[in-house]
Amino acid sequence: MEPVSNGIGSDAFAVVWDGTRLHGLNASGRSPAAWTPEYFGGNGVPALGWNSVTVPGAVSAWTDLHAEFGNLPFERLFEPAISHGRKGFPVSPIVAAQWEAQVPLLASQPGFAEAFLPGGRAPKPGELFRFPDHADTLEKIAATHGEAFYRGELAEKLEAHARANGAAMRVSDLAAHRSDWVGTITGTYRGYTIHEIPPNGQGIVALIALGILEQFDMASLPVDSADSVHLQIEALKLAFADAQAYVADIDHMPLLPEHLLDEQYLRGAPR
Repeated sequence: MEPVSNGIGSDAFAVVWDGTRLHGLNASGRSPAAWTPEYFGGNGVPALGWNSVTVPGAVSAWTDLHAEFGNLPFERLFEPAISHGRKGFPVSPIVAAQWEAQVPLLASQPGFAEAFLPGGRAPKPGELFRFPDHADTLEKIAATHGEAFYRGELAEKLEAHARANGAAMRVSDLAAHRSDWVGTITGTYRGYTIHEIPPNGQGIVALIALGILEQFDMASLPVDSADSVHLQIEALKLAFADAQAYVADIDHMPLLPEHLLDEQYLRGAPR
């Protein structure tokens, strides 16, 4: 019902409190094994197309979260989405506007028009839209607890489509995917402890920004005052700059999260 914001081709991160302990799951996917600097000719990863796609991790998040915390049968979790895909759903105004905005960017991508532009256009607000093929895909994922997506029929179709469009994704890349239980990284702000997923997750941006703001007497400033808003904006600018410079696969980061969240480091940030 919201294909502009989520889907089975995406990654997933989760912070889960089970009543006793906090858990962190990183279900982001790795790059295809064939991706090397030489593969891209030194030009970097393209912004669009099959060769901009890493292994999708969302499906593995669903299966792993269900295995760890689920109570209902796995297949039952998919029933509403499968029903909406087959019977259709009214497209909301916001989704319709976002859908339409993506047409100039994505209409030429292989398979996009067939799946998302029936009749050659994006759906209008309130129109009933159906995803019967997507419903079939979700049914296969549900019936196999994700195996079809990473090692079976769907994985083979993904590779075939990638090959047909000159891309590197292979069944072996999909089959090698695993989610990681990573715990959380933490920061403190005004007596509260905030938990986020470690990098390559981007939650460290919030922790860095809050760590910078902790150096100021924010409680003395009205929430919507110019000074308060200015400090928040500048803290986020510095935090995003650090993320852009350092956040990556945690095994290959030049600075580790504990350094970026170190109190002395954060005190030096508002220079």
